[in-house]
Amino acid sequence: MESLEGFFLTMFLTFKVALITTLILIVIGIPLGYFLAFTKSRFAPLLETIVSMPIVLPPSVLGFYLLIFFSPQNIVGKFLLETFNLKLVFSFEGLIVGSVIFSLPFMVSPIQAGFSALPKSLFEAALTLGKSRLSILCFVLLPNIARSILAGIIVTFAHTIGEFGVVMMIGGNIEGQTRLASIAIYDEVESLNYTLAHKYALTLFLITFAILLLTFYLNKKKTQ
Repeated sequence: MESLEGFFLTMFLTFKVALITTLILIVIGIPLGYFLAFTKSRFAPLLETIVSMPIVLPPSVLGFYLLIFFSPQNIVGKFLLETFNLKLVFSFEGLIVGSVIFSLPFMVSPIQAGFSALPKSLFEAALTLGKSRLSILCFVLLPNIARSILAGIIVTFAHTIGEFGVVMMIGGNIEGQTRLASIAIYDEVESLNYTLAHKYALTLFLITFAILLLTFYLNKKKTQ
C-alpha cells in the first residue's frame, strides 16, 4: 500500500506539472492567439488546424508519436540527449513537453476568441494616438481580454491535472518522477485498491471544484 508520503509526492508532482505547463502556455498562447486572431495569411487555417489537433486526436496517439519522436533511438531524441543531455522519454521534462503540446489549444482558443471579439475601432483608435503595436497589445488589448486569458489559464490547468494518455505514454509511471495522480488512480483501480484511488480522485475533484467556484464567483462579482 502506498505511503502517505508517496501520496503527497504524487499530488505535488501533478500540480507542479500543471503549473509549469500553464505558465509556459501563457507565454506561448498570448502571441499565438493574437496572431491567429488578426493575421490574413493564407496559411492561418493550417496553423489553426495544427494547434487544434490535440482536441480531437486521441491522447494515446499523440503520446505514442511523441514517444517515438523523442526516443534516444531516433534522430531528434538522440540529438537532444547528446547535445544538451536532455532526455524527454520517461522523464519529468518529457511530461512538461507532452503536456504543453496536448494542452496548447485549451490556452490558445479562448485567447484567440477574446482577441477576435474586440472591436476593430479599439485597435485603430490606439494607432491614431501613436502607440506601437506592442504597446497596444500590452496596455489596450490584453486588459480587455483578461477574462479570456483567465479562462485559458483555468481550463489549461484543470485539463493538465486530469490528463492520462499523453503523460502515461511519454512519462511512464516512475514513482517520484513521472507518476501523476491520473496514473495513480488507474494503478490503484487496477490493483482493486479503491480506497486510495478514491483519495486521489476526491482530492483532484475538490481542488478543481474550488478553483472553478472561486473563478466564477470573482467573475460574477466583477459584473455586478
